[in-house]
Amino acid sequence: MAFKDKVNDLITQALLEKPSVFLIDLTITDSFKIIVNIDGDNGVILQDCIDVSRAIENNLDREEQDFSLEVASVGVGSPLKMVRQYKKNVGRTLIVKLETQTIEAELVEANDNFIILSWEAREPKKIGKGKETVQKRQEIPYTEIKEAIVTVTF
Repeated sequence: MAFKDKVNDLITQALLEKPSVFLIDLTITDSFKIIVNIDGDNGVILQDCIDVSRAIENNLDREEQDFSLEVASVGVGSPLKMVRQYKKNVGRTLIVKLETQTIEAELVEANDNFIILSWEAREPKKIGKGKETVQKRQEIPYTEIKEAIVTVTF
């Protein structure tokens, strides 16, 4: 079994015990540095990272292949990569980059095929001069999203 496959199997086994935690990214460099990024439906706590790290480290033989290991939760400014991440962030504000535009809006719905964003915009009045605030709502398929990041407001 290839080294990456073995590591992937160990991560899968560790996450079976934590159904609310899921793998976002697994990278193994040429120098066998293992980088694991995880996320959770309710966030990730330190113990989740420790448990995944131990599941990998305790089941790999350094005599067979020397490696270094880094297990972390995805950062606040990290782009969303999985549908499950969109679903857990419903109600939060996202910056979504599309082919021709960037939208900063509230994520009001996320299903397996698309997201729905809602925001207010200033547009020229239909009658008369000046602008008015209008409520916008847009359905965006995941295939059209180039990048989406959760914004943090204080």
